[in-house]
Amino acid sequence: MKLVSFSKLAGAAFAVTIAGVALSASAQEINGAGSSFAAPIYGKWGEAAAAAVGVKLNYQAIGSGGGQNQVFNRTVDFGASDAPVSAEKLTENKLIQFPTAMGAVVPIVNLPGVEADQLKLTGEILAEIYAGKITKWNDVKLVELNPGVSLPSVAIAPVYRADSSGTSFVWTSYLSAVSPEWRTAVGVGQSVKWPAGNGAKGNDGIAATVKQVRGGIGYVENAYATTNKLTTVQLRNKAGVFVKPTMSAYAAAASSADWAAVKNYAINLVDQPGATSWPIVSATFVLLPTDPKDAARGKAVVKFFDWAFTNGGKIAEDLQYIPLPTAVQATVRSDWAKLP
Repeated sequence: MKLVSFSKLAGAAFAVTIAGVALSASAQEINGAGSSFAAPIYGKWGEAAAAAVGVKLNYQAIGSGGGQNQVFNRTVDFGASDAPVSAEKLTENKLIQFPTAMGAVVPIVNLPGVEADQLKLTGEILAEIYAGKITKWNDVKLVELNPGVSLPSVAIAPVYRADSSGTSFVWTSYLSAVSPEWRTAVGVGQSVKWPAGNGAKGNDGIAATVKQVRGGIGYVENAYATTNKLTTVQLRNKAGVFVKPTMSAYAAAASSADWAAVKNYAINLVDQPGATSWPIVSATFVLLPTDPKDAARGKAVVKFFDWAFTNGGKIAEDLQYIPLPTAVQATVRSDWAKLP
């Protein structure tokens, strides 16, 4: 089965169009770059918005770190990042930050004879795997956690993001939340010094590598797992319950978000309470200049995301993202209204 690559879909210089629809000569082009976590939804929104509001999106899925750097340097009209930017950097670079949707990060594995969502893992065990301390799939800790599952004597091959990545920021935030040892030794970041494993570029790079490597394990935005029919796992959440990676579990985690308690929408949705909550959920953000090089393009970015908020909820849900609450959308729109 051919692996679907979202970087081919939303990667280098990808121009979102809709097949069979000719855009008018007056269609406004906008350029964005960054998060591969958000690439599937931006791709689908772009297809629909091109016909609906005449805004043509060119989006490069180069990772959150790359998206931040490109908007800092004003080489794109907006940057996309799953790691929120600090208030100081927003001020320094004359940017506003707003969320566009929420999504889940899921572990994926390549284990002969193990079916989707059959394997149970905990955050502590994931931290030990990525620290290089658990190296075989039939390790006693994994066997005890999975009675009745035939775990092979196969080396574990952890795969991590080689590029500066918001998905890695979310993943390491989770490992740090559940493992004090990981928090002290490795910590949280878009790029960290990984103790074990091998790197791959982009969510689609991790998906492809795990699919090819027997014994592989990785972490991807959920759309990459579902689209490519990759083997996901159950995770133990903060309530001590093992949950499967489902839309209802993502929505349960997202419902705990207290947007009013954070500045610049920098919400933390990792390891949320609740018996049905998936433990690794994140918002994804757009970074928009308050002093755009081209004012018309800046307004077109707002037009694009305003259309997405109003009309893109079903598209988001079909890809298993969680749309923003209407109250948060209203607050974002009030921020847009203050732009020059």
